[in-house]
Amino acid sequence: MLDAINRIITAADDFLWGWFMIILLLGTHLFMTVRTGFVQRKTLLAIKLSVTKDPDSSGDISPFQSLATALASTIGTGNIIGVGTAIALGGPGAVLWCWLTGVFGIATKYAESLLAFKYRVTTNDGRMLGGAMYALERGLKLRWLGVLFALFTLFASFGIGSGVQVNAISSIFRQTFDSDNSLIINIFGKDYSVISITVGIVVAFVTACVIFGGIKAISEVCEFFVPAMAGLYVLGCVIILIMNHGYVSGAISLIINSAFSSRAAVGGFVGSSVMIAARYGIARGLFSNESGMGSAPIVASAAQSRNAVRQGLISSTGTFWDTVVVCLLSGLVLVSSMLKYPSEFIGINGDQLTFTAFRQIPYIGIPILLIGIVLFAYSTVLGWSYYGERCVEYLFGTKGMIPYRISFLIVLLAGSVISLDIVWSLADIFNALMAIPNLIAVICLSGVVVKDTRYYLYQNHLDEFDTINHNHLQ
Repeated sequence: MLDAINRIITAADDFLWGWFMIILLLGTHLFMTVRTGFVQRKTLLAIKLSVTKDPDSSGDISPFQSLATALASTIGTGNIIGVGTAIALGGPGAVLWCWLTGVFGIATKYAESLLAFKYRVTTNDGRMLGGAMYALERGLKLRWLGVLFALFTLFASFGIGSGVQVNAISSIFRQTFDSDNSLIINIFGKDYSVISITVGIVVAFVTACVIFGGIKAISEVCEFFVPAMAGLYVLGCVIILIMNHGYVSGAISLIINSAFSSRAAVGGFVGSSVMIAARYGIARGLFSNESGMGSAPIVASAAQSRNAVRQGLISSTGTFWDTVVVCLLSGLVLVSSMLKYPSEFIGINGDQLTFTAFRQIPYIGIPILLIGIVLFAYSTVLGWSYYGERCVEYLFGTKGMIPYRISFLIVLLAGSVISLDIVWSLADIFNALMAIPNLIAVICLSGVVVKDTRYYLYQNHLDEFDTINHNHLQ
């Protein structure tokens, strides 16, 4: 029965991530890059704005807290486990496709965040709510499509936001503390790892302690964790690249060549076609930076920012840090390590690649990776719990909040013992389903994005307050 379900999930995953999704996603990235006048060139300005407070503007949290919460959801296992999985399944060329998805995805992240902020609403108790569902409903008058987006995001929060993350934590802890599978117990005729069960319980407990405090508690935790966890992981990557300095240029060459040509197996790599490299690189790129998915704009709409363009710029830096910087470092670390020690990487799964690479650093390599994965995954869980809550509120009102939080915690418990392949496939499926209505909003409302961008950004009116009169949520 489980094998049949797995085959169905895999088939759905392959269908959704065929040429249609690749063209739709990259096409939107390229389209918005041109339409926004290559907004990527404003990245330095966007970084400056992200650390500039705007306390006189309306919103629930500061712009940096908004960015930190969004980054908490994006800089995560996609950067560590996801890049390794992409390389294992799509070859080294997947790294370039993942990186390109991030470079051009900056424009889409900017546009979708601008729209989420522009069409946000104010609840009767003064909270700010926004996202693709409100842009679809208020900007395009397509509430039914907004409902679909909210449903897909709600389901995705149980996969990408909880199941994948706790699964990644339990997987790395099993490899570290129970590599011989000695800590196994039998429950109702099925074997489970004590390590996995413990991880599920601990993660569910510490998550519950935060998410019941709402967006302010979530953003405060993320504001503290994100800089620390990203800095620690980047430090580990830099150390490995210094150790592999003689293979870095070869890794770059192999990544570029493999992205545009079919290659046979080399060292620890599998053979891969251009389509497979693009498919897994783009899928993992979207999973990592979520540009075009419509998730991060949900928290962007809660930020204290004086106009939609400012917030769009701030949100776009999330894709820059996540994929253009961190995912690239991960890819270079893995490919250079596989070139240096090819025999050690033959026949291992994608989730084990980063573990093997970080083992090169004596004594501290594995602890850095373990701490990084725990912090990355935990912060991602917090961010996605907020996304799910906002979608529940859009669909069912505030009465659905408590049942959702309880369900979210139950998935965290179960996710620690679910097969990784099934979890990743489900995450890919809901990523694609979320992206479709969100990209429709971005493309159909691109004229609104262009108009605001020209006025606020290219005519130097960024310091003006937004004149939009936000409607109260009925």
